[in-house]
Amino acid sequence: MKALLSIDVEDWFQVENLKQAIDRKSWNSYESRVEKNINLILQLLDDRNTKATFFVLGWIAEKHPALIKKIFNEGHEIACHGYNHELVYSLSPEKFHEDVSSAKKLLEDITGDRIIGYRAPNFSITDSAIDILSSLNFRYDSSLFPIILHNRYGRLNNFPVNNKTIFEIKKNFFQIELSYYEFLNLKLPWAGGFYFRFIPYYIFNKGINSILKNKEYYIFYIHPWEFDPGQPRIKNIKLNYKLRHYTNLHKTENKFKRLIQDFRFSPIREIILPVKENLKI
Repeated sequence: MKALLSIDVEDWFQVENLKQAIDRKSWNSYESRVEKNINLILQLLDDRNTKATFFVLGWIAEKHPALIKKIFNEGHEIACHGYNHELVYSLSPEKFHEDVSSAKKLLEDITGDRIIGYRAPNFSITDSAIDILSSLNFRYDSSLFPIILHNRYGRLNNFPVNNKTIFEIKKNFFQIELSYYEFLNLKLPWAGGFYFRFIPYYIFNKGINSILKNKEYYIFYIHPWEFDPGQPRIKNIKLNYKLRHYTNLHKTENKFKRLIQDFRFSPIREIILPVKENLKI
């Protein structure tokens, strides 16, 4: 299985694009739609006998523990997306440690399984964060998105420059690089999200096949709110944020169905741990 599937589990009002209009302190006042959207995704995956990695926000797990348990019981990997969906480079090392360790413990308490994977909100990874994740006994991070077209993505300085998608960045700790398509020496984002919704499917499909010919793995990501064209519309945000968030939400479900039909996906954990390890707590 050379294609890896991941779902970043957060609710519609927790997205960075809406942050200028929705304050963190007001989250409890908004309608939660994550359970409905996750149940749709789980049904689509079950229809194709496909398993994925779900990077779960700690805030969501605390509000919806039964939902997280359901995802886990259906055979999917549960991984960590932090607790409060804050950009990593906006936190001090102490605050980042607190955010991630509390989310990891919560997810482990719910599943009874050790959490080994992490993805930074908005891919905002840093070198110091890698050291903290390793110290907390994570086995991999999947946050590196080495493109130049986004102002929020983080960067890593201490990683090998090669053609690999997965590489050992520290002893027993791996980096899973998000997929991009190389065109005229440019690295174009080709891993999911807005790009998946915006690019016509037949072109996106061709890009994946090209990546799989040149890389050992292809990594895809999507969010539950991207399956929800009926979500509330927030008006007082920047135009480019509005475009990123709302473009083609009505097309996501059908495009996703085609994706998991055309490619055979697996969770990230199956690649990191090819020989099954006992990770029960």
